[in-house]
Amino acid sequence: MFKDIEKKRARHEELQRLISDPGVIANSNLYQKYAKEFAELGKLVSKYNEYQKLLNEIKDTERMLGEKCHDDSFIELAKQELEELTKRKESLIVEIGNLLITEADPLIGKNIIMEIRAGTGGLEAGLFAANLFRMYSKYAQRQGWQIEVMSSNPSEKGGFKEIIFSISGKMVYDKLKFESGTHRVQRVPETEASGRIHTSAATVAVLPEAEERDVEIKTEDLRIDVFRSGGKGGQSVNKTESAVRITHLPTGLVVACQDERSQYKNKMKALRVLRARLYEANRIDQAKKVSKDRKKQVGTGDRSEKIRTYNFPDRRVTDHRIGLTLHELENILEGNLDKLIVGLKEEEKKLKLGGK
Repeated sequence: MFKDIEKKRARHEELQRLISDPGVIANSNLYQKYAKEFAELGKLVSKYNEYQKLLNEIKDTERMLGEKCHDDSFIELAKQELEELTKRKESLIVEIGNLLITEADPLIGKNIIMEIRAGTGGLEAGLFAANLFRMYSKYAQRQGWQIEVMSSNPSEKGGFKEIIFSISGKMVYDKLKFESGTHRVQRVPETEASGRIHTSAATVAVLPEAEERDVEIKTEDLRIDVFRSGGKGGQSVNKTESAVRITHLPTGLVVACQDERSQYKNKMKALRVLRARLYEANRIDQAKKVSKDRKKQVGTGDRSEKIRTYNFPDRRVTDHRIGLTLHELENILEGNLDKLIVGLKEEEKKLKLGGK
């Protein structure tokens, strides 16, 4: 960990020289680039410098304790100071580790677009997808975040074949990035007369919401089709062609939105979803090129990966990635996800900092 920080400190010193160079100052784009990198490294380097200073103070205190020329009262004070310095050292190591995690993930402060789709299990899978949507909505409400439904495809009895929505607020991606994958439910469906337990599933994708500068979408790469909205009725349904389907020709990605009465609003929402999907696809592709070590991740983000089971008979929720089981099913479905999220973040931190 500290070898990497030494390199970052050396880079910080180099950047300090660069942003003082008249040639760099004259080039506004280059100056802004270096200044941004300098600022991003600043907090980590500052904490590391504080840590190095603390190590020297600990050495000096230990040296004084080893000398036999001091009286008992001085030795007692030195022992107390050494204890306080050691506690501060442990605290600084935690702070530095957290900063390394944050600095390593440029997406940490982004908003997200979440996609939930019913998987195996028919009608019951659709009802479970609705349960998950409600769970994340409740959690977002507790965090003071905002939710906006982008697109939905309802199923019978209040379920969803698919629902796509955005969540915006402080550190949204940081807290929900581990939710991507297959969520499995084990319970007795309402339609099951014999009382047998069925297993159903829904998939969740968490996409960091991309800004226009993150992904370039060329107009000529899009095919935009409009059609009449479907659904349960309503004055706008099937009367105006307000629904929009966008096909990204180079990748074949298709996004459709029909929840709004306005064709323009549906188009804007569809473009947001498309941009997020393209951004995520590019990000995953780059990550694969940089490293093939999938063990450095708590989850791969692959929707085919079974990540969690919600067992109703036992009131149990198990996260299979970290082996965490909580007998708090109702509480979790009400949006109390903190224990799961904290456990996942701790495992990520352990892996990134070289723990076992």
